Amino acid sequence: MAKQGKAKVPRLFEKYKKEIIPHLQKKFGYKNVMQAPRITKISLNIGVGEGPQDQKLLDAAVEDLTTIAGQRAVITRAKKAISNFKIRQGYPIGCRVTLRRERMYEFLERLLNVALPRVRDFRGVSNSGFDGKGNYTLGIKEQIIFPEISHDKVVKIRGLNITFVTTAKTDEEAYELLKEFGMPFRKKA
Repeated sequence: MAKQGKAKVPRLFEKYKKEIIPHLQKKFGYKNVMQAPRITKISLNIGVGEGPQDQKLLDAAVEDLTTIAGQRAVITRAKKAISNFKIRQGYPIGCRVTLRRERMYEFLERLLNVALPRVRDFRGVSNSGFDGKGNYTLGIKEQIIFPEISHDKVVKIRGLNITFVTTAKTDEEAYELLKEFGMPFRKKA
């Protein structure tokens, strides 16, 4: 049996351990390194309103999200019927992926260093995406900012939501954590 090589540790995880935890301990006065907030998962979601009428659009969205995340996307279904939108319970209405551990850090690095700088007229991400419990949601208008997506194969330009779930108790702690990772927040007024 061949000996397995040691898995490569993502660069952002190393930065978190060596730079971000000490910074957060100093700023918020944590006594223990385990008190410092961390990102537990990143959830990506694409809504496909025309999913029930056109299966090709849903398949294209699943394919795009799988390519972006590097992990198979699952189809989300309607939890209840909404007659105004012609949606019945169980209809496919989108797709999602949840990233953890190494894939999460690799995606975060690609998002910060490759995808966000490709956004036209980029002035930073909004400060208002926090939910009050230390989680942050970011909306992206076009999936084509990711270099993995081929412009020729795009069926329809779609937006996607990216949610960062952290162990932070307050929005201030989560803001500081994401800022230290390199999230380009707009300047506070």
